[in-house]
Amino acid sequence: MTMRILVVGAGIAGLAAARGLRVAGFRPDVVEELPATMLPGAGIYLPGNATRALRVLGLDAPLRPLGDLIFRQLFLDAAGGQLFELDVAALWAGVGESRALARADLQQVLLTGVGGEVRYDTAVTDLQIVDGAAKVEFSGGRIAEYDLVVGADGRRSTVRAKAGLGGAATPTGQIVYRSVVTGGPQLSDWTALLGERSAFTVMPMGSRRLYCYADETPEAGTPNPADPEARLRELFGDFGGPVPQILNAIEKVQVARTDEVVLESWSRGPVVLVGDAAHATAPTLAQGAAMSFEDAVVLGEVLRATPGDIPAALAAFEARRRPRCEQVRTRTRERDDNRDVPPAERDSMLRSRGQAIFADQYRELVQPL
Repeated sequence: MTMRILVVGAGIAGLAAARGLRVAGFRPDVVEELPATMLPGAGIYLPGNATRALRVLGLDAPLRPLGDLIFRQLFLDAAGGQLFELDVAALWAGVGESRALARADLQQVLLTGVGGEVRYDTAVTDLQIVDGAAKVEFSGGRIAEYDLVVGADGRRSTVRAKAGLGGAATPTGQIVYRSVVTGGPQLSDWTALLGERSAFTVMPMGSRRLYCYADETPEAGTPNPADPEARLRELFGDFGGPVPQILNAIEKVQVARTDEVVLESWSRGPVVLVGDAAHATAPTLAQGAAMSFEDAVVLGEVLRATPGDIPAALAAFEARRRPRCEQVRTRTRERDDNRDVPPAERDSMLRSRGQAIFADQYRELVQPL
């Protein structure tokens, strides 16, 4: 019997899940509430374990011409003095390359792997579990029944809410600023400058462009700035290193809040959550896409292994994925806590032990899925 599968969401997690299902021999429907013209505008950094998962999904080859490879991460103090460096190529040796590229380019690579049409402008308006199947109503009134619904619709997941798997995401307290810069300094390394409860990260992403990601942890209750570009200049105007040249070249800044999703269970009946809908964290370790790719690989594998028993497959999926995702959450919180230590204490610690501390945060992720 052909399994009727719906993937809700055509972002990174949804397209990856659709690809993982197709590799496993299934043909899912894919819907997205946003229009097809809404392409992401920022950049993204993919560590080695993200590349490994894409290789399993058969999508590593079209990725190779895109973006820039990252061989080294430099950690600097606010003035631009070096704290330590991390040999990224050595860390992920035998696992996969690390790469920074445009999110829109990654989106196009993932779209090539879906193998079918994505129905855009299509929202899920209702979801009911009836006799072990999922009855789904879409915007426009169409109703369809599925053996499995994969909620890949992000931190503010509609599927999560409709299936009774959890409420709203929990804010982490961080405000983040993202920008893509042309005409800035020439950089070859992923570079982060650490300030007081703030950080400014920049990396080359191909075609002489730089992807900038900055964040701050303000006092509780602080609203998002009305002028993100002005706030970015205020926060980092006295930083050294490459920051002054980058601030001079910045033209547009996106601002957002970070949050995390912690759930008791990722599935209920024929409904399962993947990616940020299930286990979002702050983006400090750059593992959001990697965890989504790994979810896609494992979901396809467990469904192929037990095609006639969806509850067993979903239980196996969560058993394999939850420990790894919880490690990422723990390590993310640890790094955020370390970053928010007063600079005098933190910088001294990082100069002496930063390389070992930060490399250790990825040790578990070097291991196979």
